[in-house]
Amino acid sequence: MSDVAIRIDNVSKQYRIGKAKLRHDTLRDQLTYGVKSLFSRNGRHSPAANTIWALKDVSFEVKEGEVIGIIGRNGAGKSTLLKILSRISVPTEGRAEIYGRVGSLLEVGTGFHPELTGRENIYLNGAILGMRKKELDRKFDEIVTFAEIKKFIDTPVKFYSSGMYVRLAFAVAAHLEPEILLVDEVLAVGDAAFQKKCLGKIGQVAGEGRTVLVVSHNMAIIQKHCGRAVLLEQGRVVALGEALQVVVDYLADGALETNSAMIEVSNHPNRLSDMKPIVSRISLHAATGEVKRDFIQDEPVALRIQYDATMYSFTLTGVGFGIETRDGVRVGGFNSLMAMEPPHRIPSKGTAEFLIKRPHLTPGTYCVTVSLASHQGVLEDKIERVLTFDVHPADIYGTGYLLTAEDGVSAFDCEFCTG
Repeated sequence: MSDVAIRIDNVSKQYRIGKAKLRHDTLRDQLTYGVKSLFSRNGRHSPAANTIWALKDVSFEVKEGEVIGIIGRNGAGKSTLLKILSRISVPTEGRAEIYGRVGSLLEVGTGFHPELTGRENIYLNGAILGMRKKELDRKFDEIVTFAEIKKFIDTPVKFYSSGMYVRLAFAVAAHLEPEILLVDEVLAVGDAAFQKKCLGKIGQVAGEGRTVLVVSHNMAIIQKHCGRAVLLEQGRVVALGEALQVVVDYLADGALETNSAMIEVSNHPNRLSDMKPIVSRISLHAATGEVKRDFIQDEPVALRIQYDATMYSFTLTGVGFGIETRDGVRVGGFNSLMAMEPPHRIPSKGTAEFLIKRPHLTPGTYCVTVSLASHQGVLEDKIERVLTFDVHPADIYGTGYLLTAEDGVSAFDCEFCTG
């Protein structure tokens, strides 16, 4: 008996872009079309829509019980691949064979009916997976407890916050005993404590011998929880192998594109999908204001984020940044909520500036991620690893001992004595 859980064989997916052919069902539609035709070439439709290949000749196998990560830039085809595996979409060419019951968490609340309550949606999703009512009854309390929404379980999910959606959606997907679990980037919406609980559950599912596919921009998650990783680039598989090595190669390639101290980001490829292009420019500076990306150890680092959200109706409540090592280990971060007392508000347009007075970083290359949020912590714009900067060694202890990457990430401010 084969131990393959998923077999993807030369899968390609083509989409049509541009203007679709419109129906003209009403008199107004017909009149509008007639007027447009007068000014169009030969009175015909605009040129035929173009096509793009979201996936092209993708092939690999996933073994039973394997946890595998799917990584790549926005538009690389990661979510398209998961939609094909979930049977939401069909490939244009090739075959995707699934051996087992699939639980999918592709978008916030995917598969939920907005008019139904949380309770009703749990049973609906279970029925879709082919589970009997007795099985659902047995799992129900565990799902509700994990999702932390007991108080709202009989409320229609259309009234849920994005966080409640995520908690219930993940709880349903992970607890209804699928043999294969597909998880897209939705965990980024939850709070830190819930993300940790979800990752623990993924580990538990994998430990039970079930198969897990994870799409994530968080390289630390991929490195820690996945045995192998697939790197997609423009719809093609460009790397497949041990997760640690694939991630290191991917981040190294990305860092080469972000070696400027000032960058325009209105159309940056590292902006997460579904984010709004609010941030327009990001730059690194010395404390004196000079634009730079090379810093001596413990030299202050200033970060400026230029943004404009005046075209949107929501109120911005926070702006922040995070710093990672080149291989994806998070060092730390800061945001405006830490610096201000409630109510949290920032102008809808302006420049946010952060000054890290003493970074306490060891020598190496570090990557900066920036984000803005509105009410209830909803991310409105986030651009990952948009800038890199280098920290160079200095005699910070005054003893001639120069730190290196071998000494870790943080340079401790420590005293020593003997008794």
